[in-house]
Amino acid sequence: MRPIWSLLLVLLMTSPLHADAGAIVEPEWTFLAGDLSFPEGPAWDGRGTLYFSSCRGNFVGRIDASGFSVLVASASQPDVWQRTNGLTVGADGAIYAAEWAETGGAILRIEPDGRIEALTRDFNGARYNRPNDLIFDPQGNLYFTDPKSYARDKPDGVVYRIDAATNRVSVARAGFCFPNGLAFSADGRHLFLAESAWNRVLKLEVLADGSLGEPEVFVEMPGGDPDGMNFDESGNLYIAHFGGGHVWVVAPDGTVVRKLKTPGSKPSNVDFGGPDLRTLFVTEDESSSVYRTVVDVPGLPLFHHPVRSGR
Repeated sequence: MRPIWSLLLVLLMTSPLHADAGAIVEPEWTFLAGDLSFPEGPAWDGRGTLYFSSCRGNFVGRIDASGFSVLVASASQPDVWQRTNGLTVGADGAIYAAEWAETGGAILRIEPDGRIEALTRDFNGARYNRPNDLIFDPQGNLYFTDPKSYARDKPDGVVYRIDAATNRVSVARAGFCFPNGLAFSADGRHLFLAESAWNRVLKLEVLADGSLGEPEVFVEMPGGDPDGMNFDESGNLYIAHFGGGHVWVVAPDGTVVRKLKTPGSKPSNVDFGGPDLRTLFVTEDESSSVYRTVVDVPGLPLFHHPVRSGR
């Protein structure tokens, strides 16, 4: 396995991504790990480690200076969890995971040493369907998507919110057709949501009580599903276009700035990392691999994350 920073000198000498508006760009991707059985949810911890889910391998992996290793596998704890999808790292350094399971999903908290606890397994006594992605707001409240049917005529997907002070779970908004990836605007006033069955990303205002306002279409993405996404410091949204073979870069006004061609046709998620947040990581499911490249604008530090908190 190649060490994650073994090509650091080459990367530093490589010109960062830049292109005219709307252009298709073919970045120089660096392979990090393969044979990962549907990788998802890349999450940079700010200290040199990238975590990710193996959705079909039923493990959470990590990539650091030593290469790839398994952090925890569900086979060793089958009574606790089955498989995870989206991940994010909290200000406390723990990994927060969206578990999707045949028996009903959960939101998990995973310590870097592999200890796991479930934060919530049900809402008002009903098990979640298959939690997909999750993200902290500026106050540390945790939002997560819970899709059910993949169909445009079945808006049965929900976005939930876990209150940071009380741990109470509430419905932030319901009525989505397979809600997927999430990203907050730089001011935390809007939540962006991938509605995969409709091949589009929605923009929703965050209301005073933490619920979400009426959705508006931010960008249409035909030819594939919008999946995981993250902002850069300029306000551009990087969106994995699963089935479309690109990472879309979309300006704050919804204009497509460029499309980054990925090593396979099924990029599932993205995250910014590295010492200066100029490394773009992507999980890619046609090749079942994780890659990275260098971008010209740093990623936007996530709220309630070690990078922002200084921990």
